[in-house]
Amino acid sequence: MDTATERTVLGDFGDATLTFAGVTSRFFRRDGAFLVETDGPDGTLQEFEVAYTFGVEPLQQYLVPFPGGRFQALSLAWDSRPADEGGQRWFHLLPEDTPAAGDELHWTGRTMNWNYMCAECHSTNLDKGYDGASGTYGTTWSEIDVSCESCHGPGSLHAEDGGAWPEDAVADVSGSWSFPEGAVIAERTETLPDRRQVETCAHCHARRSTISEEWVPGRSVHDADLVSLLEEGLYHADGQILDEVYVYGSFAQSRMYAAGVRCSDCHDPHSLELKQPGNAVCAQCHLPSTFDTPDHHGHPSGSAGAECAECHMPATTYMVVDPRRDHSMRVPRPHLTAEIGTPNACNDCHAEESVAWAVDAVEGWYGAPDAEDDRRMDAARALHAGRRRTSDATPRLMALATDPTEGAITRATALALSAAAPSPSVLDRLTAALADPDPLVRRGALAGLESHAPEARIPVAFPMLRDSIRSVRIEAARALAPVPPRLFSDDQRALLQTVSDEYVAAQRVNEDHPGPLTNLGNFYMARQMPFDAEMAYRQAIDLDPVFVPAYANLADLYRAMRRDRDGEAVLEQGLEAVPAHPTLLHARGLLRVRLQQMDAALADLGAAARAAPEEPRYAYVYAVALNSAGEVDAALEVIEEALGRHPSDESLRTLAASILRDAGRPEEAARYEGRVQPPGGA
Repeated sequence: MDTATERTVLGDFGDATLTFAGVTSRFFRRDGAFLVETDGPDGTLQEFEVAYTFGVEPLQQYLVPFPGGRFQALSLAWDSRPADEGGQRWFHLLPEDTPAAGDELHWTGRTMNWNYMCAECHSTNLDKGYDGASGTYGTTWSEIDVSCESCHGPGSLHAEDGGAWPEDAVADVSGSWSFPEGAVIAERTETLPDRRQVETCAHCHARRSTISEEWVPGRSVHDADLVSLLEEGLYHADGQILDEVYVYGSFAQSRMYAAGVRCSDCHDPHSLELKQPGNAVCAQCHLPSTFDTPDHHGHPSGSAGAECAECHMPATTYMVVDPRRDHSMRVPRPHLTAEIGTPNACNDCHAEESVAWAVDAVEGWYGAPDAEDDRRMDAARALHAGRRRTSDATPRLMALATDPTEGAITRATALALSAAAPSPSVLDRLTAALADPDPLVRRGALAGLESHAPEARIPVAFPMLRDSIRSVRIEAARALAPVPPRLFSDDQRALLQTVSDEYVAAQRVNEDHPGPLTNLGNFYMARQMPFDAEMAYRQAIDLDPVFVPAYANLADLYRAMRRDRDGEAVLEQGLEAVPAHPTLLHARGLLRVRLQQMDAALADLGAAARAAPEEPRYAYVYAVALNSAGEVDAALEVIEEALGRHPSDESLRTLAASILRDAGRPEEAARYEGRVQPPGGA
């Protein structure tokens, strides 16, 4: 980040233009200022002055000041790559979308707000300075960009201690990498004592949300941040990157991380370059005579396919021109592509070839997967089953959660997914996992309590209120929120209140976003504090009138309070702000069922199911409503159509069988009860 000057601005502001989605934007200069004429928050063309540049390569963005201390990042960016690589041009960061004014993805919307989305990791000692009462920012920093203290902590501590860094600060550790006699992969000469360096990098190189502004370099990232698990939409089922997840979550899955590799083993943190070029960076630990040969990689030496990163770190391009490599450094698995649909590096390069071709090629080099190869694919199968809620999901997830060869983030994800099928045996596994030394696993185990009875959570979650890591403590408080207060002693209630306050404070760190405010509403609702919940939901809606979860959850609160007419008004308000949104249509359909307005209910439930075919629950509920209205064949048609997209969904098949049995059609019911699932539920 830097002030916009002749030196720092790379883009063409010489009266250049770019037309996107029917809007022609112009980039020009006036009186030394850098100006953009483009669609503003009301959709009309307006002039805006650029205050700061953001980034250097392969693209540069521009920040525009708005009232209330806000800075918004233009969606129109400069491609700073050389012209012969396609650069030196203006382009739109969302070419496949057409976000109009009022959309959160429009450059004036919350997704492009620098204060909330970007600032913390691009300046040093940043104080967001958000005031919830006025809705304004007073954001400050010590240095405008990333400096020494961003990674090493306050220099004053270093100076005051006679030149020594404080105990928590990032420092080199003893030990190096060497090849034991006869080995082809290097090992550390001394065990890495902690993950201090990697977690310092993770504070900005992870997909996460801030839960405390008290973090300093060297402390656990999990004490200040809620690091995302391998969630659907962020990662593929096998853990490969899907959305922009900023490296840590993929690296934490890798065998390199497990072996003690640190970021600085491959990267120079000061020059931002690799320690060695190309395959040489891998050759630091992987013997070239074994791995950098056609016998290993199956490609001509010197070709693109002979580069380690092409097979083991495939790139996904974000922001149109910015390829980021997957740091899970996994073996390409076209067999998994055939089985559960995850991508593989072979077909990434050979896009014109089939998956079967890639499978044959891999087997031609290495033979069919042996028992160990097959076992290594079980993690992906388990997470895929957990996401699809297949009948075999729970045993697969529990096996993964207890597999010591898998990374903590993978095991934590398995534990969290187990919430879909609570049982005494799962509860036992969750309890055992809370003794894990990694806070991610402990947090995942607490998330797995979501569907267990509130009373059953007390002996499991209550001890974790004293955990040394904030993200674990507040997850324990969230898990215990639905437990009736009468089940706690006075001392227990006092401790729970202390950590509950910590949970509330963690959400308030980001009260400039409707998501954490909605989390607060959910928390208060679970604790039987309806007026606090209502206030939090209302605050979220006031902050962002197009944030759907706040409308849906507020309507659900009114349902619980037997205020369905108020809930109906909220849903109408939401549908006016976000027309035909399936979540709101589904919620209104359920409300109309309760109000016995069946024709209107069926219309809403059907519209929701058609608008969100990726959500089998909407089809399920619509089919139930149709059957209740006596439209048996229409209900079965909805189920059959949904099963075509979700063939492994047990609940849909069970519903169809139940409807047919009740209709006196047992032979047809038997077909659903005995239907064979495709392998992996693909």
